[in-house]
Amino acid sequence: MDQKRVLGILGGSGVYAMNALENVERATVDTPWGSPSDQLVHGQLCGVEVVFLARHGEGHAIPPSDVNYRANIDAMKRAGVTDLISLSACGSFREDLAPGTFVIVDQYIDRTTKRASSFFGPGFVAHVSMAHPVCPALGEAAEAACKALDIPYARGGTYLAIDGPQFSSLAESNLYRSWGCDVIGMTNMPEAKLAREAELPYATVAMVTDYDCWHEEEGPVEVSRILEVMKQNTANGARLIEKLAEKLGPTRTPSPLGIETCLDHAVITPPEKRDPAMVKKLSVIAGRFLKG
Repeated sequence: MDQKRVLGILGGSGVYAMNALENVERATVDTPWGSPSDQLVHGQLCGVEVVFLARHGEGHAIPPSDVNYRANIDAMKRAGVTDLISLSACGSFREDLAPGTFVIVDQYIDRTTKRASSFFGPGFVAHVSMAHPVCPALGEAAEAACKALDIPYARGGTYLAIDGPQFSSLAESNLYRSWGCDVIGMTNMPEAKLAREAELPYATVAMVTDYDCWHEEEGPVEVSRILEVMKQNTANGARLIEKLAEKLGPTRTPSPLGIETCLDHAVITPPEKRDPAMVKKLSVIAGRFLKG
């Protein structure tokens, strides 16, 4: 059955606003997990309701491991978001994924250690499947948008998430390449895991800014060089989101992965054993499941 689409956009490095939005309103949101990175920006784009959030806040003041990922996802859920797109800067582990390429990621390896990675915990236990972490329908739409705009892209790829804020050592970069990773970033985990727990279809468009440090001819990563590439990536990212909204349209059908009901197969703790305080905190994230 078709339902109204509300497209959530998480803007990463370089993507701090969406100037093409119409009928813009800003909202300050509180969540049981604390404050999100910034105000939510509501508007319309190509007839689609959009909610935008700058992951690092205004002025890029929040480093990767200090982003309140749980609050960000909870805030998006409270805003009625039905589909979530992450725009993220990344480094490349492949010669053919040159700076300026957009990688429509389909897998992740999580090497972060300093971040709360689940909404669930003592008193309310759940284990969602992350075998296929990206909604293929969103990935297809992102690919179609890249094609229409003639943006260099690759469909599919493994995103390696690290804590940062430092870039990789050469030994680490070569290790990650040997694992078959395609790109590296600092923000899409635990974000993708939390989106799944919130029953939100999620996809990443990773925008390549550099070759990490493995490429002998390119040399080590430098912020000044990244910023040069990021300007073009940001412009293309804005074009992409507008075309993506057009491709997706104002109505949606459920994800082919059944993401919207994944908690039905994930929660272990029976009702009589659930901590009431945890139930209250999860009233939005697991609202559909709890009502059912």
